[in-house]
Order: sequence, then C-alpha cells, then structure tokens
Amino acid sequence: MKLKEMIVGLLILNVVIALTIGVFIFFAPNTSYGFQAETGTPAIETTAPAPENPPATDTGGSSSDRGWGYIAAALSTAIAALGAGIAVSGVGSAAMGAISERPELLGRSLIFVGLAEGIAIYGLIISIMILGKLG
Repeated sequence: MKLKEMIVGLLILNVVIALTIGVFIFFAPNTSYGFQAETGTPAIETTAPAPENPPATDTGGSSSDRGWGYIAAALSTAIAALGAGIAVSGVGSAAMGAISERPELLGRSLIFVGLAEGIAIYGLIISIMILGKLG
C-alpha cells in the first residue's frame, strides 16, 4: 500500500469519526453541553420551593435520541477498527519485509505498527465518550 493511499484512508477515517460525533450531537438537542440558555425568568423566585427529594428524571433525551447515540458509538468503534486493520496490514507487511532484510529495524517498525493500532483506540475512546453522554 502506498503512503499516499494510507494518508488518504486515515483522513477519510477521521472525517467519518467527526461526522459520527456531529450526528450524535445534532440528534441530542436536550443536552446543554455546559451552556445555559437564557429563559427570561424574573430575578425573584415566585414558585413554590422544590421538594427535598425530587423525582429522578431521564437526562438522555428521547428513545430516538438514545438510539442515534448508540448507533454513533457503534459506528465510531467499527469504522476506527476497520481503518486500523487496513493500516496495520500495510504497515505490518512493510515492517516484516524490512526486518527480514535488516533485523536491527525491529524496534522502529514496532513503533509504526503501534501507531497504526492507535487508530482503533481513538475510536474506542470516542465511543466511551458518547456512551457516557447517554447516561
């Protein structure tokens, strides 16, 4: 596999992961993400005080939103693992060829294989972040 093809594949993988996260954020409008919208409420509280033990509420949005979140988590892991497999196949075969000719390149080649495997870990981290946001 040529270096140019590998770089293009990794760029496409990053775009797909970013789009997956964007789809999740777009379909989860009930989440504030740390920002509060102005509601126009008066400065003086005129309503009754809240009960000491308020009922538990579901903060994950509707079931449709949660479904899109699970799909986004699955896609980010699956596509990252697929991209990592493609990258490891190219880098691993080149590393084996280089090691067969010059055995002293073993350490350097393992670094490149490890970097290719890191792509799958990035997808897994994004999935964990999405699932954590779902609650």
